[in-house]
Amino acid sequence: MNTGSTAEMIDPQSTAAGIAADAVSTEDVETIIRRRDGWIPIDWNELWHFRELLYFLVWRDLKVRYKQTLLGVAWAVLQPVFNMVILTVIFGHLVKLDSDGFPYAVFVYAGLLPWTFFSASVTLAGQSLVHQQNLMTKVYFPRLFVPTASVGASLVDLAISFVIYALILAGYRIVPGWQIIFLPALIFLTVLATLGISYILAAITVSYRDFRFLIPFMLQLMMYASPVIYSVHIFPQRYRWVLALNPMLGIIDGYRSAILGKPWNLTSLGISSAVATALFVYGIYYFRTTERGFADVA
Repeated sequence: MNTGSTAEMIDPQSTAAGIAADAVSTEDVETIIRRRDGWIPIDWNELWHFRELLYFLVWRDLKVRYKQTLLGVAWAVLQPVFNMVILTVIFGHLVKLDSDGFPYAVFVYAGLLPWTFFSASVTLAGQSLVHQQNLMTKVYFPRLFVPTASVGASLVDLAISFVIYALILAGYRIVPGWQIIFLPALIFLTVLATLGISYILAAITVSYRDFRFLIPFMLQLMMYASPVIYSVHIFPQRYRWVLALNPMLGIIDGYRSAILGKPWNLTSLGISSAVATALFVYGIYYFRTTERGFADVA
């Protein structure tokens, strides 16, 4: 009886043949994963895709740093203040170092702002990959985010330090001039130099674990080579360009020029800026070159 409906007849043999053909074609597909040599370019689209992960890594580092501490985030205030007091007593009152005509507390705190950020960031970021062994060997994500998160967490401490410095300037009745508009550019240069050195040290420390014990010693030497506690004017003019190969020299002197209105040393700042940029580029290059072996040695 014809009901007006049609039914499609399926041939079992043709169906079985199609499944077999699909199975053969699937078996013929072969995926080969090879180790890439040389420079691996940065996938900026990937970094942007994982941008929320960077935020959570920064937030995690902040919570871990101040979790179960007696004073909590107050340490971000007390550390630079204590350093300023100690350095002012020793080098301002006892040794009586030149402070370019400013109160020594104001002078030295302007140098501690970038240096404390740089030192803390490099110390944490240089050992960040070693402390994330389980994460690196089990989950894929941009490895650059690990040291970058340590630097990003230190930016919060830097912001708090600026608030304290504003109160110190108000106490001494010092008002920054129009040159303060260059401060964001100096902060950018500070972050650039910090990231470059952090990438290099983080990559080296993964392969050579004892290198992490050298980081505090290197930072201590670098502090005395940077004008944190003294003025750059104690050095003869003809030698300053050599000293400016230390990126923090021109940057710290630039902070004092931007905040306190002292004359700019554009030569030193230009050389230090170029070195900071070169360190950042080489830091990414070295990190990306050695990144392929992190999971093997972690």
